[in-house]
Formats: sequence, C-alpha cells, structure tokens
Amino acid sequence: MFYTCGPNEAMVVSGFCRSPPLMIAGGRVFVIPCIQQIQRISLNTLTLNVKSDKVYTRHGVPISVTGIAQMKIQGQNKQMLAAACQMFMGKSEAEIAQIALETLEGHQRAIIAHLTVEEIYKDRKKFSEQVFKVASSDLVNMGIGVVSYTLKDVHDDQDYLHSLGKGRTAQVQKDARIGEALNKKDAVIREAHAMQEKISAQYRNEIDMAKAQRDYELKKAAYDMEVNTKRAESEMAYQLQVAKTKQRIEEEKMQVQVVERSQQITLQEQEITRKEKELEAKVKKPAEAERYRLEKLAEAQRLKLIMEAEAEAESIRVKGEAEAFAVEAKGRAEAEQMAKKAEAFQEYKEGAMVDMLLEKLPLMAEEISRPLCEAHKITMVSSGAGEVGAAKLSGEVLDIMTRLPETVEKLTGVNISQVSSRTG
Repeated sequence: MFYTCGPNEAMVVSGFCRSPPLMIAGGRVFVIPCIQQIQRISLNTLTLNVKSDKVYTRHGVPISVTGIAQMKIQGQNKQMLAAACQMFMGKSEAEIAQIALETLEGHQRAIIAHLTVEEIYKDRKKFSEQVFKVASSDLVNMGIGVVSYTLKDVHDDQDYLHSLGKGRTAQVQKDARIGEALNKKDAVIREAHAMQEKISAQYRNEIDMAKAQRDYELKKAAYDMEVNTKRAESEMAYQLQVAKTKQRIEEEKMQVQVVERSQQITLQEQEITRKEKELEAKVKKPAEAERYRLEKLAEAQRLKLIMEAEAEAESIRVKGEAEAFAVEAKGRAEAEQMAKKAEAFQEYKEGAMVDMLLEKLPLMAEEISRPLCEAHKITMVSSGAGEVGAAKLSGEVLDIMTRLPETVEKLTGVNISQVSSRTG
C-alpha cells in the first residue's frame, strides 16, 4: 500500500526489511501491511513566545524579558531528522513546542544573568544573537533548527528602565533644546549671510551699472570725437576743395587771359600783315621793324607778367613758411625758457626767487623814480641839516629801495639777505 505526505510532514517506515527505519520528508512510500509500520512527524514551523519573568541580571536587577523564536524540525538533514524522530516521535506539536520553549527559556535566563540591564536594553541585537547561538547548539542535537529569534520586550517592576529612560529623556530634551538654539543661531547667521549677499549683489549690480554707464559715456565720447573728427575733416576737405576749385578757376582765368592775349597777338599779327600788304610798296622796311618791335614788346610784357605772378606766389609761400617757422621757433624757445625756469625754481627754490627779485630791482627803482622824472619843477626847502638837492632825491629813492627786502620777506617769507649770504 502506498502512503504520501506533504512537504511539511515526514514519514518513518519501520518493520520488515526496514533496519534502520526509512525516513521520507515530503513524498510517497510503499508499506507492506501487518509486517511494516508507518509513523508521521510534523515539520511545521513552531512559533514560541519565550518569557523569562523577574530574572536577576549581573548587577542584581530583576527584569522580565520576552522573546519570539521560530523553529522547526529539519527534514532535509537526515541526521537531524533521525534525532528528532528518536526524541519526538509520537508527540504532538504542542508537546514538541513545550520542550523547545523550556530549552530556550533556560538559555535566555542564563544569558540575562551574565548581562546588565543597560547591555540588554541598549543592544538588543547582541542579546538576540547570543540567545540564538547558544540555543541553536542545543536544539540541533534534538533535530530542531532555530530559524530566528527576536527580543520582543524588556520590562521591570522596580522602574529601573523608567529611571534610565528619564535620564535619556532629559539628555534628549537637552540635546533638542541645544539643537533648537543652534538651529536658530544658524538660521540667524544664514539670514545675515543672505542679507549680506543681497547687499553685496545690490552693490555689485550698482557697480556694474556704473561701469556700463562709464563704458557708455566713454564710447559715446569716442564716437562723438570720431564724428567731430570726421566732420572737421569733411569741413577741411570742403575748404580744400573750395580752394582747389578757386585755384582751378584762377588757372582757367589765366588760361583765358593767355588765350585772349594770344588772340590779341594773332589779331595784331593779322593787322600787321594787312598793313604790310597794304603798305608793302611804301613802307615795308619800317613796317617790318615796327612789327618786330611790337612783337618783342608784347612778348616781353607777357613774360614779365608771368614772372611777376610766379615771383609773387613764391614770395607769399616763402613768407608763410618763414612766419610759421618763426612762430614755431618762438614757441619752442618760450617753452624751453619756461622749462628751464621751472627746473631752476625746483632746484634752487629760494635762490631762484631771490635771483628773479634782484633782476626786477632795477625796474622797481625805475618805477619808484618815475614820478620824479616826470616832474617839471621841484622846489626844495632845507632846514640846514642833511643833504640838499639831487643827492636828497636820490637818497629818498635809495631809502625806499632799502625797505624792499622787508616788504618781500613779509609777502613771501624769504629773507633776501640770508639767502644771498648762503648762496654767496
């Protein structure tokens, strides 16, 4: 007779010709009735709620721990399936689960006793790994594999964890207040930076606008200068063209005059020829002489006029060049004189000023004595003391001249006597 089972179940056939027993996980098998026996064992996953109440930790603090474990009999591993069959054959899933639960709880209590509350509460993953590792080594010998283990809950009746939470809560609140203050400070700083960047951008924009305005003004000035230059060049070209036109007109007039003179000469020659023919018989020789004389006179007059015109034009050109050269030479001389004076004043300072004042002293004396020179009559009355006459007049002039250094010193701050003694 054939028997079948699903993937969550295993069959064990024992009896005749089955030593050791045949174990099949999820399949079919032929069983001979009466001489062979078939038994079944569940391979379903078992979920265990592992509770450990009031277990003392390493520091003597009683806590209660609840874990969730997933486990099952490993049907694919023949050795583990054989071990499970030896230990749990004929038992229900509840009985198997109870045996595994007690084993897990014992290991969970042992691990809790070796750890502190803080280690269990703060590092649940480490605690779960330790329970999983220790429990797996024992349950494997029973043919049971631990699929997963997770710490579900940790609590105590002494408010120990609550006290730890208070400290942590206070620390978190403190960190929150500090973080809020820092965020506000950062917000204020960022706002100040943003305002600074805004003002900087505004100033940069204004600077760019000013630069653009400056560039516009510079380009406009350059364009205006170019336009004015072109306009001036156009006006100069127009004036030059007018002058050239006038010159051509004058040349044409001269040509007309020359042609007229030539026509006059031709007419005269024709008239002379007519007269020669008319008077050839009577006065041929005198007429020929007179004609020769007139022709020579006319030619001489024409050459004279042309040479006078050319001489006058050359004279005007030479005179203009001479005047331009004289003006340029005078300008250069004045510029060199001013430059040398400036260099002398820069080098000698007070000495140069004194030298200039000494050069002007004769002019000052001349201006001081000018009223006396223009006087037509002078009447002098003497009291008997001092000089009389021309010596008195010249003495007055000299007396005024001696007071000039004091006046110059008051006006310029330069003592002529001291500077003269230093330069001497």
